[in-house]
This record gives sequence, C-alpha cells and structure tokens, in this order.
Amino acid sequence: MTVAGFAALLVSVLVAMTLGPADISLVNVRDIVLNHLGLADIPVRVSKNAIVWQERLPRALVAATCGVGLGICGAIMQSLLRNPLADPFVLGISSGASTGAVVVGVLGVGGAALGLSGGAFIGALVAFGLVLLLAHLSGGTNDRVILAGVASTQLFSALTSFVIFAFADSDETRGVMFWLLGSLEGVRWDDVMLCATVVGIGALVCFHYAFVLDSFSFGSDVASSLGIDVRKVRIALLMITALITATLVSVAGAIGFVGLVLPHAARFLVGSRHSRLIPTTAIIGAIFMVWVDAVSRVAFAPTPLPVGVGTALVGVPAFIVIMARRRNVR
Repeated sequence: MTVAGFAALLVSVLVAMTLGPADISLVNVRDIVLNHLGLADIPVRVSKNAIVWQERLPRALVAATCGVGLGICGAIMQSLLRNPLADPFVLGISSGASTGAVVVGVLGVGGAALGLSGGAFIGALVAFGLVLLLAHLSGGTNDRVILAGVASTQLFSALTSFVIFAFADSDETRGVMFWLLGSLEGVRWDDVMLCATVVGIGALVCFHYAFVLDSFSFGSDVASSLGIDVRKVRIALLMITALITATLVSVAGAIGFVGLVLPHAARFLVGSRHSRLIPTTAIIGAIFMVWVDAVSRVAFAPTPLPVGVGTALVGVPAFIVIMARRRNVR
C-alpha cells in the first residue's frame, strides 16, 4: 500500500507539472528535473525550465505537503478529541490566521517585515493560545476544547469581517478574500522548505504517538490506566497540529475539508490503527491536493480557481458518500 501510494504520488506530481497554458510534456519534465538533480545535462528551453522548476514543481510540492499536514492533523484531532467532525480548523486556527493576514494586508501593521504569511502565522498562534486558555479555564475536557475552538472561530471571523468592512477598499478586499479561500499562487522553494520541514517533523512526532492515540480511542480513563499522561500528551499533540496548521495556512491560506474528509477515507481503507492510519492519510492527502490544485489551476484558465474552493467542491460530496457507506456497514 505504501509503495503503491508513493508511486501514485510521484506520477501525480509529474503529470500535474504538464498541465497549464504552456505546452510542456512529461519528457520535458523528466529532463528538467534530472538536470537540476545533477543526473543529466539535457538541453531544454529556458522558458520551459523556468515554468517547471520555479513555478509548477514548487507549487505541486507545497500542495502535496498541505495534503499531508492537514490530513494528519485531522486524523490526530478526531482521535484525540474523540469527535469524527474535528479537523485542523476546529481550534480557530484558520480564523486567527485570517485575522492576522487582514491586519497586515489592510491595516499595514508590520508592513513588509511580516507580509500576509507572517501575519497569518502570528494570528493562528494567538488564536490557538486563546483556545488553550479558554479550555483550561473551563475544565480542559474534549468537549470544552471544541467549544473553545468554536468561540475562537467566531471571534476571529468577526474581527476579520470588521477590519475588511471598516478599512479595506475594493482591491484590498478582493486580494485578501482570494488568499483566504486558499491559494498556491506564487509559492517558491523557500515555501517548500518551510512546509516540508514543519510537516515532516510534525508527522514523525505524531507517528511516534501512534500507540498512544490508539488508547485514546477508548477514552482518557483507559489511556490513564495504561500509564499515559493524558494531559501532557493532549497538549503536545494539540500544539503540533496547531503549528502544522498555522504554517500551512500562512503559506497557502485556508484550505478546508482536507483534514475532515481524508482521515475517514483512510479509516475506510486500513482501519483505525494509527500506525497504518497516519501514513495512509498522508499519502491520500498528498495525492488529493496535487490533483485538486492541478485541476483548479486549469479549470478556468487563465484565472485560477482558489484551491480551497476546489477542496470543498470535491470534499463535501466525498464526505457524504463516506458517511453513507459507514452507515450501511453498521
């Protein structure tokens, strides 16, 4: 399953790089990648080289990384909070990132030193801090964490709307809203390195806790009886998911339904054991995001469809099908 998944992901990335207004074949993609890896020295047009290496490949890799990170975060949160509707944005992280981006983009706070991505990252961490504070003050149970996330989401959504309504002109509003819907336009290799590093480390940490997450499926009392420090593990994993989500949102904007739908698809394929669920969710998420981004890029060319819109259009019907099949199985 894992080997086939990686092969499918590699094929998906290669094919995705051929899609677009410029006529680039798989042979061109192969030659360009081999040249940059130092494995060949094949003559290629400068324009095609720039399109593949500087634009399409970084975009495809960031899309794959977003699928991996958001999918794993969704699987972790659904198990940790014992709620099948939990996803990376249930803690208000997306709304906080939106507020941070709007404060920088519209009000100019931080200016060029931060940029939209920096503002989004800070806003996401502030929102997560507020959720932890509210959850701690109200008892820290799973239900209270989710309720704190709902409250944080509503607060920061209102702040975002207020700033846009009160201070933004039409051009600023259009630019910010496009980013908030999820966009991979303009990503570069430094974005690839940032996302890959954070998601890679986070995925390893989550996989390390696979057995612990299995015990959480039976409740906190069972986990405690096995000698697990429930509070410590919960905080650690929530912080990891928050960091991954904040990083991805700061680069790509708010991309919904990935963390909600794909863990359910992975459970349908391999079951609920996290040693298999986590890598399967990661591979499915990467392939899913690469294709959604590729189709979103060419569906309404030359104007790209925000990738967050694409994930919602695919994710909602898929979620309905998965839930219907789970009901039939029961």
